[in-house]
Amino acid sequence: MRSHTLTTSDLDEQTRSTPLWQQHYQQMSPGRFEGHLRVLEVAGQVQVFEERLNIRVEQQFAAPRGALVFSFDTADHALYLLDEHSHNCWITPPDYRELAVVFDAELLAEHGLDPASLGRWRMAPLASLQARVFSGWLGKTLRSEGGPLTDATLGRQLLEDCLFVLESSLPREAPRSPQRQTVHRVMDAVAADPTANLTAPQLARLAGVPLERLQREFRAFTGLSPTQWLRLRRLNMARRDLQRAAPGSTTVAEVAMHWSFWHLGRFAESYRGLFGELPSQTLGRG
Repeated sequence: MRSHTLTTSDLDEQTRSTPLWQQHYQQMSPGRFEGHLRVLEVAGQVQVFEERLNIRVEQQFAAPRGALVFSFDTADHALYLLDEHSHNCWITPPDYRELAVVFDAELLAEHGLDPASLGRWRMAPLASLQARVFSGWLGKTLRSEGGPLTDATLGRQLLEDCLFVLESSLPREAPRSPQRQTVHRVMDAVAADPTANLTAPQLARLAGVPLERLQREFRAFTGLSPTQWLRLRRLNMARRDLQRAAPGSTTVAEVAMHWSFWHLGRFAESYRGLFGELPSQTLGRG
């Protein structure tokens, strides 16, 4: 059994701390980012982790290949099932905390469990008393590195417990989220052409819904209007370009205009408001 804890001050570093996941983070509220990750690895087949994020973060992610993940969101005390097909994007609340158990393909095969058989419940919020109690126990187990449990028993017990929580949490039918579908169509379209300076009506056409519905469903799912989300996204992309630029290879003005910020003063003000520093400071560190 191995355990480690990591504290980060950079979104890219937080993303790299879980290399088997396909994921991408973007900052969605003002302040300096601080992330914490506590990981417990059991017998090379099970990974338990706790992630904390101090500000609102947009997460785009898919689980490791072949794995089945039981994710416990402490914001709504719900269980979410994830696998390699659960490509998802959402925006966390501030001071977010998530607990998750990741079972690899080998362990699942040993127990005759195929993640595809649970596909209809993928990313559906499954709330129950059992999910809330188990996530509390999971946090204590993680902090005590498994307590009295050993590698030989912890993996099997965790799988049995997670399946029991799942069975106790399943509704009769998988819930549907029209907001998620609308938002994902927009995010997919923007990801396909990230530098396009799109307007809200154009986003509505891409999503195939009226503008009023887009604005209502986008705000319900993300807490932001489509225009706010686009602006925050472009600020994050500008920050990544500034962070990764070789010395003398670019200027703040060039990066700003590449991401459709034509007024450099307003760009610098918005940038500092979100990230707590001027774009020139970010570029200087790069």
